[in-house]
Amino acid sequence: MKTIMLPLTSKLKVVIMGLGYVGLPLAMAFSKKYEVLGFDISPKRVNELNQGLDVTNEFSFTELQRDSISFSSDINDLSDGNFYIISVPTPVDSSLTPDMSMLRDVSKLVGQNLQKGNFVIYESTVYPGATEEVCLPILEQYSGLKLNKDFYLGYSPERINPSDKVHTLENIIKVVSGSNNYSSKIINELYSSVINAGTYLVDSIRVAEAAKVIENTQRDLNIALINEFAQIFSKLNLDTEEILKAAETKWNFISFRPGLVGGHCIGVDPYYLTYKAQQVDYNPQVILSGRKINDGMASFISDTFLSKLSKLSCNLKESKILILGYSFKENCNDIRNTKVHDLALNIQSKVKEVSVFDPVIEAIDASTVTDINFIVAPKDRYYDGVILAVGHDQFKELGINKIKSFCKEESVIYDLKHIFPADQVELRL
Repeated sequence: MKTIMLPLTSKLKVVIMGLGYVGLPLAMAFSKKYEVLGFDISPKRVNELNQGLDVTNEFSFTELQRDSISFSSDINDLSDGNFYIISVPTPVDSSLTPDMSMLRDVSKLVGQNLQKGNFVIYESTVYPGATEEVCLPILEQYSGLKLNKDFYLGYSPERINPSDKVHTLENIIKVVSGSNNYSSKIINELYSSVINAGTYLVDSIRVAEAAKVIENTQRDLNIALINEFAQIFSKLNLDTEEILKAAETKWNFISFRPGLVGGHCIGVDPYYLTYKAQQVDYNPQVILSGRKINDGMASFISDTFLSKLSKLSCNLKESKILILGYSFKENCNDIRNTKVHDLALNIQSKVKEVSVFDPVIEAIDASTVTDINFIVAPKDRYYDGVILAVGHDQFKELGINKIKSFCKEESVIYDLKHIFPADQVELRL
């Protein structure tokens, strides 16, 4: 069968499957050059976008009204795409095993609409081999088409950094791959047409998958090492931040900070790699040790805080605690896999009241978390302790004096993000 080169023109239609923190920026970027359909199974999400509202706060009303893009949750709109780019979540289940149910579901949906000459590109983070071992058979089954004969496959791992206005999609080098030389060329041209930073073409889909999963695993391990340092220095009554600043004077010291490691990527992706490693009879040690340290930080922080609080004259069981910040990172309203949740629950079982204040999160998002007490504003002179859990700009702008005004005369302020100098708070991580 002779392959006909598909020209990359504005007449092409790109279909983005999934309109979250990854999918929507993709859709908006491609809509600058091509006709784009943004598809999501959530009618609520689609209705908001059609009304010009992006709850992730990444795009404005005007940008969402662009003529070249449409949003839909109707599966009947999926049948006339040229490129299907898949960006759905790939979480882990309660046993920390990869949950690829959403990936399977979207593969079935695309397969049912796949036509000859189409391209299917996955961006969701998976373990090496998953795209071809899990997704490809579903595409072939539901389309009746054959790979590299009737349609083509690719993988280009997402590198979106939510709320980052500098390292945007167009400004980050894009790793790309295809199922054969032809598809690699076309997929590379497609992404090159919208990625200003350029692309990096690799030899296989498995290489691209592996590159993505080790990016976040490496970061997870680096933070785990600093978290272990912080626990040691806490026992030695040393300030971790002062030590890190001193160490950073050496040119090759790599800067990381201790803290809670949550979110949909760093706290999840290492489990995809360890899952695959165990399938090939390798038991990861360093990766899982790092995960254990980071997953245990909520307990370490709560224990440290409660120990300090118990030394006050107040009754610990009658104490009222304020946690500032709930999202998994600063200046971002994404609450997926936030470890502040674990921190709040740990403290909640030991005191009278725990309140969480996060001005970045929309109230409708917070209402989905039923076991946490969210408040619209802190009370004055009410709290026995405050934990600065997330480094939102709003908290920096409040200033330490305003935060202290929320506290009783005798209280503990624990600054996890080093927002304020050591002499202005009782504890720093």
